[in-house]
Amino acid sequence: MGGTALGKSRLFLWSLFGACFLLNGGCYKATSPSPDEDSSLRFVTKVVVVGFRAARSPGEKPEVVLDPLTGAVFSAGPVSEAVVGEMNESLFKQMVAQERYQLISPNQAKGVLSGIAGLDTSMKKGPLEILQKVGKRFGADAVLAGYIYRWREREGGDYAVKRPASIAFALYLIRPGDGAIVWKGRFDKTQRSLSENIFDVGTFIDGGGKWMTAYRLAMLGLKKIVTEMSESIREREGQ
Repeated sequence: MGGTALGKSRLFLWSLFGACFLLNGGCYKATSPSPDEDSSLRFVTKVVVVGFRAARSPGEKPEVVLDPLTGAVFSAGPVSEAVVGEMNESLFKQMVAQERYQLISPNQAKGVLSGIAGLDTSMKKGPLEILQKVGKRFGADAVLAGYIYRWREREGGDYAVKRPASIAFALYLIRPGDGAIVWKGRFDKTQRSLSENIFDVGTFIDGGGKWMTAYRLAMLGLKKIVTEMSESIREREGQ
């Protein structure tokens, strides 16, 4: 009797997960990439991976901020340089794993980025214009850059937490020629228990039924976004 009830319960959860996946793109609280309507993505081969920057530095107070590139609103908190470095390393590895791009690494781009920003002593150039110049300097088809807005570690362990992990970041693919953002992806998520949000069963399964660390949650989002970007490019190449 107990086994039958458990089996029915599992069947219900998996059925619900299937419906949720079809209706809500896997139930991630993330904005799907929005490719430009022109043919820009057909010709993305050489990419400068500038990577992430922290929207709020350590010591700064949490607050609602605007994305410097798009004006999108985020609830932001301080993010350490160690986290930024770790995310940039993971982003570059994810890009390498796609096996389709000629890549300029964040470390390679860093020196050029600093040089261009340093020459702008009047502070007239905005971040988008600076990223354009970086792309042009490398002769790239696109520049991949973004911001980390929130990195809150869980308080607790795998099966019990006082406060869950919470992550927010955005990535943009920028065309050097005119500064157009030809693709964008956003991940903004605070893990919830299955009882709190039954429609987030996808994250529950991806996390192995555990409360994820901030790093684990971020890696799920990063992989999803990079994969969707590459799929968008492949679709445009086939048109």
